[in-house]
Amino acid sequence: MRGAEREGVGRAIIAVSSQADMQNDLLTPSASNRRADTHAAPPHVPLAVATRGDAVDAIHYGSVAVVDRDGSLLYAAGDPGFLIMTRSALKPFQAMPFVAGGGVAHFRYTKAQVALLCASHSGEARHIDAVAGMLAAAGNTAAELQCGTHAPGFYDVRGEIPPPPPYSPLAHNCSGKHSGMLAYCVQCGLPKESYLAFDHPLQQAIRRAVAHFTSTPEGELVAGVDGCSAPNYAVPLARLALGFARLAAERSDPEYGDAPAILADAMVAHPEMVSGEHRNDLALMRAGRGDWVTKIGAEGVQAIGIRSKGIGIAIKVVDGSKRGLHPATVATLDQLGLLDASQRSELAQWREPLVRNYRGTVTGQVRPKVVLDKGAGSVIGSARA
Repeated sequence: MRGAEREGVGRAIIAVSSQADMQNDLLTPSASNRRADTHAAPPHVPLAVATRGDAVDAIHYGSVAVVDRDGSLLYAAGDPGFLIMTRSALKPFQAMPFVAGGGVAHFRYTKAQVALLCASHSGEARHIDAVAGMLAAAGNTAAELQCGTHAPGFYDVRGEIPPPPPYSPLAHNCSGKHSGMLAYCVQCGLPKESYLAFDHPLQQAIRRAVAHFTSTPEGELVAGVDGCSAPNYAVPLARLALGFARLAAERSDPEYGDAPAILADAMVAHPEMVSGEHRNDLALMRAGRGDWVTKIGAEGVQAIGIRSKGIGIAIKVVDGSKRGLHPATVATLDQLGLLDASQRSELAQWREPLVRNYRGTVTGQVRPKVVLDKGAGSVIGSARA
């Protein structure tokens, strides 16, 4: 690992510790901290409210950023500079080195399998079969996946109780991403047993891709470990929007060539592989009819690239709630003039979902409250040519 890269990772990890210390400080019930809270709290705004009868039962706060591919902040709500862990919204950029290096053609991945590189899939039979094929094409096995295991997500989506463990790592929602990481190691002759280490050449290549597409210096990327054990990074919300604007760009990237287009094409062609039945990314990309490249992330993150407009959208609900995220996402698309009557109808259940109790009785509704204001200036020091 080169000295500059080691220093960059070191600064990133120190930043994580500093951020954790700051959060601990804010949770300490001292008088000085209580005073600091009133001034230091980021200016998030209500993005959605949950009602019960005629009363407001909960308010979901957060922020929105809308950025073009040159880095201009077009619209915002709340704090577009708020630092967020990108979580699974990072997946297209984690796949970028593999695709740019010719991995898709080398291992003859289908377009559906390319979509799985970016997926948080539901562990449906088609997902498991396709991931098994990705592993086999590169001479890898499920035992080499280091993502861990969990119950297939489709049980939760259907409201069913999953069978008891053990579960296969093939059913893990990130198994497609990890299969691509292992394939990259095979293609480049890299060790597989340490593919998730921060200083592994694969993770260094991913870090460079994330820095490139978000216009964030590597040393400023705030590092963390995701739920699947892969390195993950925090960037300002507007920088994630910038990344998705560039992911959805029509022209080739100066460093990564056609890789963004290959990934975006696969995602919109096979949204069922990126997510799963009755899930939001599938609904959004179907409604977008090939124009919207979307990816949800854990803890209330949604990113969208709009290909026809050359813009990226990033949304963060700070309490991590999907309940508040989905209405805010649809309302944001509508306020940007991106929905026609048919699309509004398709996405109506995501915009204002009903709240039911355990008997199935409707007790309320979740409604969007996001209001976009015009932005100003650039989210980067200078727009990239």
